[in-house]
Amino acid sequence: MSTVVAIGNFDGVHLGHQRVLREAMQSHGDPLVVITFWPHPMSVLRPDKAPKLLGDLHSRIDLLKAAGAREVRVVNFTEAVAQLSPREFVERFVLPLEPSRVVVGENFRFGHRAAGDVAELARLGQGHFEVVHLALESINDIVTCSTLIRTSLADGDVAGAAEHLGRPFRVRGVVVMGDQRGRELGYPTANLPVPSDMAVPADGVYAGWLSATDGLRLPAAISVGSNPTFNGVDRRVETYVLDRTDLELYGEEIVVDFVDRLRGQVKFDGIEGLISQMDQDISHCRVVLGLDG
Repeated sequence: MSTVVAIGNFDGVHLGHQRVLREAMQSHGDPLVVITFWPHPMSVLRPDKAPKLLGDLHSRIDLLKAAGAREVRVVNFTEAVAQLSPREFVERFVLPLEPSRVVVGENFRFGHRAAGDVAELARLGQGHFEVVHLALESINDIVTCSTLIRTSLADGDVAGAAEHLGRPFRVRGVVVMGDQRGRELGYPTANLPVPSDMAVPADGVYAGWLSATDGLRLPAAISVGSNPTFNGVDRRVETYVLDRTDLELYGEEIVVDFVDRLRGQVKFDGIEGLISQMDQDISHCRVVLGLDG
């Protein structure tokens, strides 16, 4: 049985990636198999230049399958894989899938020192599969790419990141115990540590949504940072569900979607100033999420 294969890193599964997947789905009913790479090739080739990832592998697979992938083949990217010639790459990872078509972005490169390009892929596929390459997606003449989205997040522009992702930027993880200060202040939070290899928005306060394993999707104010008022050190994502002090989420996996930035991180001189600002943040959050009516 033949397949259609889409190949790429697919970090974030943004609008450009989604276009590749849509094109691949137009293949007369052939099942879509996606080839992706983990860890990020740069983390193996140039660890000092490795980018912060827009999501973990589990999230990427979920997004790829939601976009139509029947199967996701994860290539464990190692030094040995990096040494494969373009021909060896195709013979090892592509031909066993018996593709009738292979769909990639126009900037796709593969093989040792990225020696293979779209033309080389087509040459290697002669007699085996057709190659379809797509121009890069853009919004208002700005090319959609994972690097652009990372830059937007680093600037706190979660709305801009969402525009190119095609959905709100999301973090997921298991809730851990924090310092319990939020509960003492009347704003208990669900705390997620920030993995060192994952992208998160710039320090600040955001409006968004928290979703738990029971399917609930709840409006939330989200703080990213290290709690400078209390001389904190570790960065984390702390999420307060509006008007809820009864939630017990410790040990549960949650997802947090960022909608818009409310303000940057501020170090307050005392508790009173912090609580006053938090009250304002909650009011602002209601407006941004359309809950003020």
